Amino acid sequence: MRVSQRLGKFGEDVAARHLSADGAEILARNWRCRDGEIDIVARHGDTLVFCEVKTRSGADYGSGPDAVVGRKAARIRRLAVRWLAEHPHPPAIIRFDVLSVYRERQGSVRVEHRRGAF
Repeated sequence: MRVSQRLGKFGEDVAARHLSADGAEILARNWRCRDGEIDIVARHGDTLVFCEVKTRSGADYGSGPDAVVGRKAARIRRLAVRWLAEHPHPPAIIRFDVLSVYRERQGSVRVEHRRGAF
């Protein structure tokens, strides 16, 4: 596994723990179809949350939410429609979040959770 893949997996693990600690139930991780992947699908009360996780070890590539715009956000919305087609009992509310996991050089970890990011 490449360094970037290990960092991504680390970030998704941290994000899933963050969501669970916030009271969300994780329904799926790394859900895939032929069109792509959704990092995390969670239920938080009556809300179904589609989460994109961005993990950074520095500021070289900008913030996580800045990376999920335009085509990337549109693709995640399309994937959410596919997920909903396979899981026909949707909740009342659907939300798209971006969780940014920042792994600092000194080993500390910080999570920025932007609810309703797009």
